[in-house]
Amino acid sequence: MASITASLFCVRSAAPQSRQIAAGSKLSGSKRVSFSYQGRNNFSSRRLRSLQISCAAKPETVEKVSRIVKKQLALADDSTVNGESKFSTLGADSLDTVEIVMGLEEEFGISVEEESAQSITTVQEAADMIEDLILKKGSA
Repeated sequence: MASITASLFCVRSAAPQSRQIAAGSKLSGSKRVSFSYQGRNNFSSRRLRSLQISCAAKPETVEKVSRIVKKQLALADDSTVNGESKFSTLGADSLDTVEIVMGLEEEFGISVEEESAQSITTVQEAADMIEDLILKKGSA
């Protein structure tokens, strides 16, 4: 039996004829989650090549990242920065992005590899990466 702790999850089949099985279910606290497959065969007999479960970062992490981004870019207090905010849209150049990543590393006590840092384009991506790094750090 597996367990998932997340604020949002999506389960999809990775098969070429992939169909979304369940999506956008919000979780609060620990809950048992189940889903069913509506197709010709029942889900338990369906052969899947792989099953991908994606978990979005906690809202608190996204909010904390948003505050750090606002501070690093010296944005006005009334500026809206949320998970969908793109660094480039907020006016960040490559140097600003490096400074944002350094601020995140300091705040969360993590170390971000240069390749990972260069691939971050939104607040949500940064928050997801932070939670992944914290999880890996805790299991090491």
